[in-house]
Amino acid sequence: MPLSDIWFILIAVLFIGFIFLEGFDFGVGMSTKFLAKDDLDKRVIINTIGPVWDANEVWLITAGGAMFAAFPHWYATVFSGFYMPFVVLLLALIIRGVAFEFRGKGDSEAWVKTWDWAIFIGSILPPFLFGVFFTSLVRGLPIDGEMNMYAGFTDFVNVYTVIGGITFVVLSYLHGLLFISLKTVGSLRERANAAALKVYALTGVFVVLFMIFTYFDTNAFTDRGAIIVPMYALALLLYGLLFFFLKTKREGLSFTMTGLILIIVMASFFVALFPNVMISSMDPAFNMSIADAASGEYSLKIMTVVAFTMVPIVLAYTIWSYYVFRKRLTGDKEHLEY
Repeated sequence: MPLSDIWFILIAVLFIGFIFLEGFDFGVGMSTKFLAKDDLDKRVIINTIGPVWDANEVWLITAGGAMFAAFPHWYATVFSGFYMPFVVLLLALIIRGVAFEFRGKGDSEAWVKTWDWAIFIGSILPPFLFGVFFTSLVRGLPIDGEMNMYAGFTDFVNVYTVIGGITFVVLSYLHGLLFISLKTVGSLRERANAAALKVYALTGVFVVLFMIFTYFDTNAFTDRGAIIVPMYALALLLYGLLFFFLKTKREGLSFTMTGLILIIVMASFFVALFPNVMISSMDPAFNMSIADAASGEYSLKIMTVVAFTMVPIVLAYTIWSYYVFRKRLTGDKEHLEY
């Protein structure tokens, strides 16, 4: 297998890891508005991700860095064409991170409410923008033979991309609710389970809509149907199992189901793109292939050695950190950091 293909797969893994890990972070952030009854509830909810949320975002930084190093042409076209959405995304992530640290630094009601809204907005915007971004890539964008993108508003914002964005939001919210149910006790845990059941049907509607519009609005099924169809069938099967696990309050298995569904949906984007990194809506001849977008062979070799040396270390550290912070939060104010 060419090194360029290996790096395409590695970048896919990084984005999938980010969506799985940061997905429940986003859901937890949304839950501060919909699930919490008082300030103590909000503090407990935020503290469920307190030790890990910043580490989870490293997956996104690493994915962006890998794109820059392994596929400079892809990086240049994407970051120039999606300049404004990416600025909004970065601002949302920055404000959200600052809000976690600042909300507890003041006593006034206005201060706390301001940062609470920052956490909520900074948690709902990123999954929506990621959904819009990846559905746009699969749908195709106006790219010419010089790898320049000439995208207008409707290329980014249309029925399919909006459905994709909302799908990521509701999946992340459900994923976050189940993470809260794993990390808390008492009434908050019960309310998280009950809220997950309420969101279940809405999530299914958008997942199915996303699959239907992917069929009609992209070439994913035509070009990669032999892989995409079984992937979507598996996602629907997992979604069916999720209802049983929710009803029987098997929280670990429920969380696993939502995580796997997110993984399948994200992986399907990269399957649909292969062997391209971007699809041109102007002319299929202008599709940006993996080989065309890749760095030189020597650069890829050096990067591969570094990656296969460091990635296992990073994975081991990530697993260890989750193991260390595996216990449930009791709501004891003295042990809440945020």
